[in-house]
Amino acid sequence: MTTPITIVGALGADPEIRFAKSGKAVASFQVAVNRRKRDQSGGWVDDGADWHSVQAWGTLAENVAESLTKGTRVIVTGRLESREWEDREGNKRTSWEITAQGVGVDLSFATATVTRSGPKRPPQQAQGNQFAATPPQGEPPADPWANAQSEAPF
Repeated sequence: MTTPITIVGALGADPEIRFAKSGKAVASFQVAVNRRKRDQSGGWVDDGADWHSVQAWGTLAENVAESLTKGTRVIVTGRLESREWEDREGNKRTSWEITAQGVGVDLSFATATVTRSGPKRPPQQAQGNQFAATPPQGEPPADPWANAQSEAPF
């Protein structure tokens, strides 16, 4: 069973990327999430950090490895999953890992420039691409609200 999770923290090291036998990329990284608590005067103080192991797959893995470095503050959403294994002495152990579904830079203390990456395969093979092709020079992009028959739903 998996549990949805969102964490905000800092990368402890540059992400490590490797490729499965299938050729699919996987990036592994650690995120430190600071714990805070109130002191006796009511102010906030640091109370250590919790470290989370994160894995990202496919295009997300490639983008993470290319874009993020040690110390970058990130927001990670994904699934919290347990994995059981045996240590060298034969004791059963459980570890918790996050399989990332989305990773973004935390803009609370920084700015970022976003560059959309295109599909890694030729466009005629891409399916379900959520971004329309760039319109030719001189033509404005299509306005999805131009022909709206009713008010916006928000």
